[in-house]
Amino acid sequence: MTKTLLTLALAAAALPSHAVVVTQWNFNSVPADSSASTGTQLPSIGTGSLSLIGGVTGGFSSGAANGGSSDPASIDDTGLQTTGYKAQGTGNETAGVFFKVSTVGFQGISFSYDLRHSNTSARHERVQYTLDGTTFNDIALFTGAAGDTWFNNRSVDLSGIAGASNNANFGVRVVASFAPGTNAYAGSSSSYAGTGTWRFDMATVSAVSAVPEPQTYALMLSGLLAVGFIARRRRG
Repeated sequence: MTKTLLTLALAAAALPSHAVVVTQWNFNSVPADSSASTGTQLPSIGTGSLSLIGGVTGGFSSGAANGGSSDPASIDDTGLQTTGYKAQGTGNETAGVFFKVSTVGFQGISFSYDLRHSNTSARHERVQYTLDGTTFNDIALFTGAAGDTWFNNRSVDLSGIAGASNNANFGVRVVASFAPGTNAYAGSSSSYAGTGTWRFDMATVSAVSAVPEPQTYALMLSGLLAVGFIARRRRG
């Protein structure tokens, strides 16, 4: 019996730590329809919600154009096309896309996405996170200094943020930001305009591993107690 408990303890202690997708948006039609102008804002993996914020409007366009996103789809590679950003010098870090995803049962959270900048879109994109669904905190700032170009695999590590794991109200948003140290947007490769577009693809919330269930902790404890008992008997 003690040998069995020891084996179970060692197995529990060696629970795998690997990346898992919590929720992902690839924006492709379901079922695939061979048209990049149609798609869905519903997650392709997992559950969550997507909101266009700050007056931004959205549609669908090719995820394969201009070098393409990281989406492996070969038949229906669609991206979320967004426009209607703020007028020059107004609404800093208020317009973009908000992804709300419950991380209950997961830990070691990260967020990644692909983004195509048009020539007149905002060059700087701010990534912010929320732990309560309403208050947002800065976590990263990216630059897209090229128009009609995809910037793939933008990645933000939130594993060090207390409260990001196991949180029903967790979310991240990507918003247009003024150029650092200024009160104005910089265009990606020409003068900024609110009619410029950002095209999103492969927006993904990932975790290092699932949070162990209470029964797993109980198994580990019982196994460790068994190990201690065996060690004491050997010393005796």
